[in-house]
Amino acid sequence: MGRTSVTTPEPLTLRGDVTVELVKSSASDADVLFAARVSTLGEQSLDELKKDPERSKGLINYLVRDRHGSPFEHNSMTFLISAPIFVFREFMRHRVGWSYNEESGRYRELSPVFYVPDASRKLVQEGRPGKYVFVEGTPAQREAVGSTLAESYEQAYTAYQKLLAEGVAREVARAVLPVGLFSSMYATCNARSLMHFLGLRTQHELARVPSFPQREIEMVGEKMEEEWAKLMPLTHAAFNANGRVAP
Repeated sequence: MGRTSVTTPEPLTLRGDVTVELVKSSASDADVLFAARVSTLGEQSLDELKKDPERSKGLINYLVRDRHGSPFEHNSMTFLISAPIFVFREFMRHRVGWSYNEESGRYRELSPVFYVPDASRKLVQEGRPGKYVFVEGTPAQREAVGSTLAESYEQAYTAYQKLLAEGVAREVARAVLPVGLFSSMYATCNARSLMHFLGLRTQHELARVPSFPQREIEMVGEKMEEEWAKLMPLTHAAFNANGRVAP
């Protein structure tokens, strides 16, 4: 029996960035205030929605400082994120206050978009576990990373296309693809869950507790934080002022 011919694979797209788009939100500093004030004002706490949150920024700072967290849960942000699969595997360790839906290699043919670190990504780890730093690496190492990853990706995607051409199901054929493949997902969270994520997945000079995230998930976190800061500037400022520890 003759084999099905293999089509010429699509050219690979190599990326060193990630993308984050805020697609939907219901989030403001006023959401924190009405939730907090219900304990003393009852139904009159809804009046906070008509007032300038700036007048109550001290309350927001108090809530973050003394870790009264539940008022920061009455909001929602949905992000569309495009990043390598290995980023999502780390991301989905964050379960409380998060909802995810990711594209599926069972139901669609996956596009040949793969991750190669750009020039800003430090390549070499020095030191023992728990006490290490990353350094730039040599030009030869950077060239080796780029060429080796590109070659590996080319082989893997060619094998993927071959299996599909043989009639193998997408959910089986995808097994040959590496975690450097780009995927996309919707991630929905509230301000409290996002603060917890940022406290662990970003490095920051104001952080009371040091964190050592992998750079690629930190890139996602930085872009999410930029969008959140526009929606809830007082809450974001209180987060920074109190050591970037989630309430």
